[in-house]
Amino acid sequence: MSIATKAGDNGRTALVGGDRVSKADLRVEAYGTIDELGAALGFARSICEDEQTNELTKSRLNN
Repeated sequence: MSIATKAGDNGRTALVGGDRVSKADLRVEAYGTIDELGAALGFARSICEDEQTNELTKSRLNN
């Protein structure tokens, strides 16, 4: 199943709120970097056996 819109994006992407910016925009880079950090922390927590380290890397978004 294809999800392509066939409209093209002209090198731009939408941010939350609807703003369209260049894919080279620093905000897009920052969002990707933070996403990768979250993934790395999640993986580290999944293999870490030290409870104190697990607590330090736990997401605080729901608190």
